[in-house]
Amino acid sequence: MKPNPNVLAFLKSLFFTYILTGILLFVLAFLFYKMKMPQSQLRIGIYAIYIISCLTGGFIIGKTMQHRKFLWGMAFGILYFLILMLLSFIIQKEIVQGIASSILIMAICAVCGMVGGMIS
Repeated sequence: MKPNPNVLAFLKSLFFTYILTGILLFVLAFLFYKMKMPQSQLRIGIYAIYIISCLTGGFIIGKTMQHRKFLWGMAFGILYFLILMLLSFIIQKEIVQGIASSILIMAICAVCGMVGGMIS
């Protein structure tokens, strides 16, 4: 049985995007450590990482899929968010974010994935 090319494209773009997210989180942690930045600015950096990662993932999936790129990008952003929340729940055994914050993060991921798909 041959795997679906759309599923493979999603998996490849998710894999690449989570590698990018890890690298960016490492850079953010390093910057906060070296520059002794206040903890209050950490959320801004994390949101910026969500934006960069979902834009990149939406762009990659949009390049792979030739039709309805914005929908594929939005689907990518939502899937990125869901996997991120699932991993967070598995690691911490509880939902750390509130509902309002989670909805905001999901909207950011979905919109950035959609924009990434549109510009691809």
